[in-house]
Amino acid sequence: MSFGTPRNLGLTVLGPEKVKAIHEAGVHLLTRVGMKVGCPKARQLFAKHGAKVSGELVAVTEKMLETAVETAPKSLSLHKRDGSPYVTITPKGGEVFYGTHADQLEILDPDTGQVRPFLRADNELMCRLASYLENISFVLSVGMSQDVRPEVQTQVTFLDTLRNFDKITNFSTNEIESLHDCIEMASIVAGGLKNLQEKPFIFNYCEPIPPRTHPTESTEKLWISAENRIPVVYMPYSMMGGTAPMSMAASLAQGHSEFMLGLVLTQLVSPGAPIIYGHMPSILDMKTTVGSYGAYEFHLLVAAGAELSGHLGLPFYGTAGCSDAKFLDEQAVAEITMEVFSTTLSRANLIHDVGVLDHCNSVAPEAVVLADDLIEGLKVFARGVTVDEKSLALDLIEKVGPGGAYVTESHTAKNYRSVFYSKLFSRKMKNPEQSEVRDKIRDVIKKVRTEHQVPALDASVLADLAKWEKKLLG
Repeated sequence: MSFGTPRNLGLTVLGPEKVKAIHEAGVHLLTRVGMKVGCPKARQLFAKHGAKVSGELVAVTEKMLETAVETAPKSLSLHKRDGSPYVTITPKGGEVFYGTHADQLEILDPDTGQVRPFLRADNELMCRLASYLENISFVLSVGMSQDVRPEVQTQVTFLDTLRNFDKITNFSTNEIESLHDCIEMASIVAGGLKNLQEKPFIFNYCEPIPPRTHPTESTEKLWISAENRIPVVYMPYSMMGGTAPMSMAASLAQGHSEFMLGLVLTQLVSPGAPIIYGHMPSILDMKTTVGSYGAYEFHLLVAAGAELSGHLGLPFYGTAGCSDAKFLDEQAVAEITMEVFSTTLSRANLIHDVGVLDHCNSVAPEAVVLADDLIEGLKVFARGVTVDEKSLALDLIEKVGPGGAYVTESHTAKNYRSVFYSKLFSRKMKNPEQSEVRDKIRDVIKKVRTEHQVPALDASVLADLAKWEKKLLG
């Protein structure tokens, strides 16, 4: 079972006045300046409802936006693969839930310590690992296995994830048609599309292209998700100085406006269709030209984006637990820790990219295990300090007296388990001459490989998925 992280402490980056100013700037860009929309069908729908359309440039009305904000669901319940209730996310903060990747371009092999191409067989390890770790609630199925034909990478990876993962599956698709295929396969597992809509265990991920561009593929994927009532994230990934202005406020405003166009579209297609606010406002590193995943500014703005989503009353999807480093070294550990700490205290709800390294080129199973332990420890920090008559324990302090000791008191025996004890880090009286952390991480991965079993799907479902596999691979 996976647990979210409840938060009694909070990190405020913007506050109400700055949120209002950025929101108004985003509304100005959306309604007065406009966005490029590549899909003719989407442009026609916008125009039908009163938007100003000039060529591919679309400017919606404030009324259209207000209506979309009103009709979009303000909370979202996601289920496990078997249909059982699992997580509920709300725009007011609540708990935060973390996810990793089911696949990626490359993998930092836990056996060799070397980076190599991600292969189809690696999907099972990533899924079983995420199933085992308590603080990993979902995986992102991307479709990048290097030993699968590109035309069917999305579907094959999604199929393997359905077989090997029992929590929530987030997924993206390479092509529009592959989205239909993924929804159909998920419907088989759920026992029909209606069951999938009522108890979704999947949610889609798609992106516009900053600055202010919504290509046909992006809007079509939003359209298909909305008409099928499948939860969808719409997430602009921008880089300050590259695809967004070299200004935090302007970058936030631009991304806010880009998301809001997607919000309006989904609600025009199907009022009440579930949509999740996504935002990845990072930097273009002027030394290397990479879009940084470990930049401090990036994760400050992720927390800020969660406040903007709260202004719209929508759940938020962000990024943390990743690094620009190629290996699980000092840089990776520092960046992963900083990001998870920041995000745990923010108002974010769903956080992806745990264990992603090398600015999103690879995924490291060892980094996922490390992050799981960090998240567990940060639960203690995020709970804050309880102050009431019971917790103050004045009678106990008086009883023990000056110079006394609490170690033999029943109060200590009842409450010592509230302290966090890491499964990876050492507080031994005498530490060994070399670190044990890496060996402990590898022991977890070994245990997952040899012992952890993901509950199997029904034989009839597996048979139907096998038919899909034969259709895809021939």
